[in-house]
Amino acid sequence: PDGKTCKKSECHDGIMDVVFVIDGSKSLGPANFELVKQFVNGMVDSLNISRMGTHVGLIQYSTKVRTEFTLSQYVTAQGIKQAVAQIQYMGRGSMTGSALRHMFEFSFSDKEGARPNVPRVGIVFTDGRSQDDVSEWARKAKTSGVTMFALGVGKAIEQELREIASEPDEMHLYYAEDFEKMGEVSRKLKSRICKETPAEERRCQCETLIVFQDHVEEKLRDLAQIIEAMTKKLETLENQLVPK
Repeated sequence: PDGKTCKKSECHDGIMDVVFVIDGSKSLGPANFELVKQFVNGMVDSLNISRMGTHVGLIQYSTKVRTEFTLSQYVTAQGIKQAVAQIQYMGRGSMTGSALRHMFEFSFSDKEGARPNVPRVGIVFTDGRSQDDVSEWARKAKTSGVTMFALGVGKAIEQELREIASEPDEMHLYYAEDFEKMGEVSRKLKSRICKETPAEERRCQCETLIVFQDHVEEKLRDLAQIIEAMTKKLETLENQLVPK
């Protein structure tokens, strides 16, 4: 083993229904919106996307909320990434509360492909203060069992991020001062969603060592059998050479 066998992808064994809720408000700007799309596709690359694996849906919000694609629409990472690339920037207001309501009532519904007994994850991206209340629908989503991650950039309001994020905050709330620092946020979020911990890495290394030890023991057993066979042949030859 080369040490990579335990980690084919960051969420290789993870099965989730993940809905991205992305800010398309005017304050973001077209260029930064493209960076958000790249961020989403980077996250998609780390997920185990397949018909039986993780499913991804995405809604964009501004003054209104728009479902870009549902959880059941795509079952390959390539299909999702192509759909993300084609999303058109809305560029108006910022109704994060309405977006959370839409996520709760529609995105995680049976009709749009949410599966029973599959963990549900909402990833909310915002760059500023919402024009409506976020607490009610964030609370309803969390109470229903959705794990909520809040990602804030720039002028995002900490209190709103805390209201959106599941507890504890340090595991579900991420903030970057500007869009250039989103890479670090992405790395941390991937690690958290996929539950990649040092303990997991140690387990992986331990499994590799066990496989190596088993391999060595097998070779030693083979060698012992060869030596035993050679010894018997020598004894037979010796008996043949000794005069009777």
